[in-house]
Order: sequence, then C-alpha cells, then structure tokens
Amino acid sequence: MRDIRVSDITMREAIASKALSLSFKEKLEIVKILDRIGVGSIEVEGIESSKVDSLRIKSIASLVKNSTLAVPVKMDDDSIQAVWNAAKGAKHVRLQVEAAVSPSCMEYIQRKKADTLIADAAEAVAKCAQLTDDVEFVAIDATRTDVAYLARVIDAVVAAGAKTVTVCDAAGSMLPEEFAQFIADLYQAASQLKDIDLGISCCNNLNMADACAVAGVMAGASIVKATSYPMGVVALDNVARILAAKADALGAQSKVRVTELKRAMNQISRLCCDDRSKASLFTGAVSEAVEGVVLTAGDDQATVMQYVERLGYSLSDEDAEAVFEAFKKIAASKERVSVTELDAIVASAALQVPPTYTLDGYVINSGLSFKATSHISLRKNGELIEAVSLGDGPIDSSFKSIESVVGKHYELDDFSIQAVTEGREAMGESVVKLIADGKVYSGRGISTDIVESSIRAYINALNKIAYEEQN
Repeated sequence: MRDIRVSDITMREAIASKALSLSFKEKLEIVKILDRIGVGSIEVEGIESSKVDSLRIKSIASLVKNSTLAVPVKMDDDSIQAVWNAAKGAKHVRLQVEAAVSPSCMEYIQRKKADTLIADAAEAVAKCAQLTDDVEFVAIDATRTDVAYLARVIDAVVAAGAKTVTVCDAAGSMLPEEFAQFIADLYQAASQLKDIDLGISCCNNLNMADACAVAGVMAGASIVKATSYPMGVVALDNVARILAAKADALGAQSKVRVTELKRAMNQISRLCCDDRSKASLFTGAVSEAVEGVVLTAGDDQATVMQYVERLGYSLSDEDAEAVFEAFKKIAASKERVSVTELDAIVASAALQVPPTYTLDGYVINSGLSFKATSHISLRKNGELIEAVSLGDGPIDSSFKSIESVVGKHYELDDFSIQAVTEGREAMGESVVKLIADGKVYSGRGISTDIVESSIRAYINALNKIAYEEQN
C-alpha cells in the first residue's frame, strides 16, 4: 500500500491570497498543531525581508520535529543560501524551486523563454541539491502548458537533483477524470517521473479540488498539497478522511492522525478566524511564543538571549546586557521566570529612549449596541495632535486613533495583559509588540485601567520605533 503525504500550505496560501493576516506567534502555534497530527510537510513563506523572515523560519525550524519543513527559494545563489541558513535547524528540510511553466505565465511572470526557463530551473535545483538531498520543483500553472514541454522541464530538474516534482492546477478548471488523465499522460511523457515523488496542487474554482486530488492519487501522485483552513484549494481534513476511509480501494494511506483532526482543525480555525475581525488591528495572539519554557537564576546570558530571540527580538549588545541584568534581579527573588515575564522584562529594560510622543489625554466610548470610539490626544515634540477612530472594542479603536495621529501602520505582532498587583485596585500591565522594517519593538504600559495601560504600551513601543528612525 502506497504512503500518501499531505503537505500543508496554509501559511503560504494565506500570504498569496491575502485571505488571512497571521501574526508571528499564530504561525508558530499552527506549526505545532500540524507537526503533532502527522502532516508530511509544512510549507512556509520564503525570505523577502532578511531579518524578520530569517527569524520566522529559524523559529519554525526549531519547532518542527516530525514533519518536513518546506521553504521556497528564488533562482539565485543568495536566496538559496539565505533560506538554507534559516531552515537548516529543522530535522527535515526541503528546498523548493518554483517556476510558472504555462506560455502566458512564463512570459509575463518569469520573463523567460521556454529553453531558458528549463536551464535556469535545473541550475537552481542543482545548487539546492548541493545543500540538501530533499529538493522539490514546483511547476506553477502546469495544467495550462503542453505536456511534452512540461515533461522536458521535469526530466531536466530530476536530472539536476529534484526528488519531488509538484504540478499545479492553478486554473481549477478540470474535472476529476480530466485531472487523472493529465497525470497519466505526464507519467507517460516524462521518463524520469516514475523514479521520484509526484505532488499535486488543485484549485477549487469548480468546488472539485478534493475530488481532483483523490483522482490524482489514483493516477499515481504521492503528495497532496492542502490547507488546514478554507482557502479555495484542497481541504486537509477532507482529503485525509477520504484517504483513511477508502485506503483499501485506493491502495494508498495517509499518516495524518484522523482521530485528532477535528480538534486540530478547531484549534487552527480559532487562530485564523474566531473572535477576530478582518478589519481589526487587534490580531495578535495572547499565548506564549515558546510554550512551557521557564528560566531560572542559574541560566547564563547566552541562554536567556536565545529565548529572547525566539520571542522575536533583535537586541544590541547594550540592550542584551540591560535585559540580562533585569532578568537576574527578577530571578533572584523567585524560583522560575516564565516566557511571559521575560517578554515584560524586555519591554521594560530594552531600548529605553527619549519620548517622541506623549499621551495628553483620551476619551473612550463603547457599548453593546454601537462600535467603540476613541478620541486620542498625543503631543509630538510638544505639538498637540488628535484623532478619532472607530474599532472593534476600546483597545482596537484606540490603536487605530494612534495610527491616525502617527500617519503610519505598524503590524501588531502581539498583545498581552496581566495583573502585576493584587486586590480591587490591582495594577494591570500591558505589553504591545509592533513590527517595523523586520524588527520587533516592545512597549510596556501600567495602569489600573487596562485601556490606558494598553495605550501607554503602544506609545512606548512607538517611541522606540521613532527613535531608531531618527538616529
């Protein structure tokens, strides 16, 4: 019985289709869930902005224990080496070389002639094969190109070292029988295809992506690309259940743990959608980035900085010293320091700068029957600037007002609130993390009012960004 591997492409599809806006921590949580349920590979976005994307891939690589981490590269030496350096910490790494192979896409997207595309793709695959023996070539828009030409491409990249070739039905216009025939014709035309793994990716324009995927498996495909959240392609939970239920009839089985699927899909659904507004800025995850990790007074600076980096921070030597000193003071008075507390230490000890923006005042209106409204007054170098915004709750509307004052949007990577004192007059501490130019800036705010502490935390992070932009 053949083993069919499901390759999850949720994070890549989220970026490509702009269907979701996932924070750094949400991506880590999704990776942990997928790795646990037994998907064959987890595909993530490649490197566009070197600092933030390299950190993201390194963090994901450290979490993936069972699945293969698959990362796309561009057809140049720098991209291939950068992706490899970021991903090589994973137990299993796959480098992906992609090319649009249909005539129209080849000309307008790849800007290459047919023979040049074959040569460049084979060269890129060969360079990847020098770093890892797991190289995949992805033929984008494969169903709209001539099978004979596609066979030439496949034979060339396999000869160069590709162990997997994936063909994509980007148009999503085929019936299951047509897609099965396409795969059969491809096996007949490409002599080297029988010696490697064939992957398939099907679009759901006709609501037949899952059926086409099963037809492709019956025709000989061994890898199916799918998403764990609905995004117009093959659905991971559907195809995994079909493979489990019809294993005997298909002569094929999947290692995805179907008994855990419902719970896993519900968890991913909550991370992707539930209790979130697509128009809201307030999209950060509240859970810890490194679940279950605790530090003690016996940990040295290198160990502490390792987890600071995994939280998403890139600190100067001076800030690293300041954070470690603050950590030692906290650790001396208690047995364990959690990752949440480490986050607060970084927020309070690193990058303390002269304020560009100060809070002058605010008025918040919210209720059950109307949207929250925030009127925020800030002073920038003494000049009073005000803005009023609507939002999904008082904190979201406040953050939008601050953005209106500043005139710039920053990605909200994370947000957390915790009590720092006890009793009815308890002090609340908010930590806000913003991303600017690939770097994470953390701000801390304390108040008996959680909205005020959140506003102050956002302004604290904003001042750190403004200071670095000015210096």
